[in-house]
Amino acid sequence: MTVATVTGPASMPRSSAVPHSVTIEAPNSMRVVDTVIGGVDPSSPQIVDAAAVSVPALRTARPLAELASLGGTSLLRELAATSPATVATLADRHPDTVRQLLSSPPAPRLVESWWRNLDSRAQLSLAASAPELVGNLDGVPFATRNHANRSVLRDTIRDLELSLVGETSRALATQSNERLQMLYSVADALGPSTANPQRQLITLDTEGAGKAAIVLGDLQTADYVSYLVPGMFISVGGNIVEWTDTAARLYDEQVAWLNLLADVGAEPETRTVATVAWIGYQTPHLLNVGSLDLAYEGRDAISDALIGLETLRRNDQPHVSLLAHSYGSTAAMLALTETEASVDSLAMIGSPGSPVTTAEELHVRGAVFVGEAAWDPISNSSFFGGDPGSSDFGAAAMSVRGGIDVVTNQVLVGSTGHNEYFSPGTEAMRNMALVGIDKAELVTDGTERDSGRTLALALD
Repeated sequence: MTVATVTGPASMPRSSAVPHSVTIEAPNSMRVVDTVIGGVDPSSPQIVDAAAVSVPALRTARPLAELASLGGTSLLRELAATSPATVATLADRHPDTVRQLLSSPPAPRLVESWWRNLDSRAQLSLAASAPELVGNLDGVPFATRNHANRSVLRDTIRDLELSLVGETSRALATQSNERLQMLYSVADALGPSTANPQRQLITLDTEGAGKAAIVLGDLQTADYVSYLVPGMFISVGGNIVEWTDTAARLYDEQVAWLNLLADVGAEPETRTVATVAWIGYQTPHLLNVGSLDLAYEGRDAISDALIGLETLRRNDQPHVSLLAHSYGSTAAMLALTETEASVDSLAMIGSPGSPVTTAEELHVRGAVFVGEAAWDPISNSSFFGGDPGSSDFGAAAMSVRGGIDVVTNQVLVGSTGHNEYFSPGTEAMRNMALVGIDKAELVTDGTERDSGRTLALALD
């Protein structure tokens, strides 16, 4: 069996001494991973072998131990002035240094300024020698992160496959195989080179439960950007394919609405969207869902993602929406009250409670919507604070019960319980798509007013 490589258009080997593919007899638990290419701007910077890149005017090299003791922007500055070989050695011998930096990264605006002020060769060398770091720093351009993360994905899959050959420890083999299956799922979610729209891997943590974020569309140019924020039980290994499929359905629905609106003159024909299947924090399970600890982790990750996007888009800001489910809605509200992050619209479904008392306290420039399905035990629980679906909170109601779309005459499926909001053809998906493209006036609320939510409202 051939161990396949997972690459982007410009592959980025960590060492030129390692071949791009290896032929071995593999255990039955392995499988061939299709080459993953799609979703990259061909004009983006090309990633090259670290050994082939030098950084001009290097200072006297610091000892590895001294480099490993640094953190934040101090470490970033030193890495920019260090040879690629030394950076690669640091990442290999002191992986905890990279993990610590990513667990408490510098502010995205500082990262963006640091990266922008590097010359192109320094950027390429860092991306090649420390792809785990570059691929996960908010503030680094998305195309560069995509290249770096695909390189890590490819190399880690290859290394894990090789490690399983002849492994005698059952415990180690089980652990490696679980990681491998998780990364296979990421590769499946990215899809083939022909994936349309393009897909970019802008976050990848290959350790433990993992983290990943896959973009459909182009975050650097899209007019409308929607982040899907998950709640409890959602993991990279178990759900990244499903979560990316959900983002793809949302993308398709938003494009369909924009085309329909363009046909009646309510939107320019050139408007574009990007959706993000975001699993950027560890979601809770039954044993820890009663704590807000992971919500605070989600708060910080959401904030960095939003501020990173804002920083990179500069004077060309998109309409940004958070579409948050369950525990993820609490994390989103924490991000939108306790950090500098802000969005244009927020939709929450199945929320277990709000850390603030009113929608006005959220850093949301436009509308805040709340959807609650029948027989959802989490909605109205107020487990983490007041019920955002209550009239006192001040959010707009978003219907999820199903019906007939007054605009398209399509049957809309109702959501029941806690986990059907994202099912295909639901009124919940229809409304979240409209929230994401700034068409709050067409979002249904389940009242008799819905009969008047025609395209005429979008023309006003």
